[in-house]
Amino acid sequence: MRVLGIETSCDDTSAAVVEDGRLRSNVVSSQTEVHRPFRGVVPELASRAHLANLIPVIRRALKEAGPGRVDAVAYTRGPGLMGPLLVGKVAGQTLARLYGVPAVGVNHLEGHVLAAELEHRLRWPLAALVVSGGHTDLVLAKAPGRYRVLGRTLDDAAGEAYDKVARLFGLGYPGGPEIDRLASEGDPRAVAFPRPTTPGRWDFSFSGLKTAVLYHLRDNPGPVEGRRLADLCASFQEAVVETLVDRALAAARKFKVRDVVLGGGVAANSRLRASMTERGRALGLAVRLPSRVLCTDNAAMVAHVGWRMLKAGRVPRTGKADPGLALRSWS
Repeated sequence: MRVLGIETSCDDTSAAVVEDGRLRSNVVSSQTEVHRPFRGVVPELASRAHLANLIPVIRRALKEAGPGRVDAVAYTRGPGLMGPLLVGKVAGQTLARLYGVPAVGVNHLEGHVLAAELEHRLRWPLAALVVSGGHTDLVLAKAPGRYRVLGRTLDDAAGEAYDKVARLFGLGYPGGPEIDRLASEGDPRAVAFPRPTTPGRWDFSFSGLKTAVLYHLRDNPGPVEGRRLADLCASFQEAVVETLVDRALAAARKFKVRDVVLGGGVAANSRLRASMTERGRALGLAVRLPSRVLCTDNAAMVAHVGWRMLKAGRVPRTGKADPGLALRSWS
């Protein structure tokens, strides 16, 4: 079964083809330069860029996949920005009608949970940590389509905290890659930033850490550059990574899983990948990391979830775009 996937939940326009669980093509058109002057995503500009980019991206994905009939079209129906979601929804449903095949609305978060399956053989149940600009979710995945959300962010998601702290440091947008790059040159013990905790819960909270960075800069005035900037980046990043890894591995031990999966844009962070792998291995866990192109928003994961649902005979009754769509079980 060959599934064409479409992803337009935020500011990346993507199309991909997955055939029987194998990736045939994955094309991503980034809008970073469109939003860089505003230091954040502008929904109206994102929607317009999707309208301009989507057809060329779909054509390229189909061409790179090679000859073959499209058996279904999967598109992201949420969560995300309403305007961008509607662009992908209309395109996906229209193409499905033209092809005479099913249209499958997919949960973006489930895509991140299952993205690693395109490159790794996963053992179920598993613990999945989805970390991005809008989400920090810890999920117990009992099987494809069977999910229990253990915890989520109570305020700023990890990626959002990265971008906001990058602004405090005078860095550009997006801030995450810049902080990651500079942190490699700094001392993570230079500043003792707090590790956010939520006692008795699996949830995350990063607003306090962001405030701690703000207060540190207020109480220690002076240029944020050179070695000081590198140390600040490393110290902030270590606080975020340690919090994420501690919570994910604690859940893995609690629920006796053997595999831990990372997903979402922040899963491309070099320190998070290294720390999770090293500490997971020490506990006898296999940490399954998607390649970086499958961490950021992409249509490959959307097509893969669509293929999983169709294979199980579970086509959703509604394909309505839903910016606040929650991760739920379907199997």
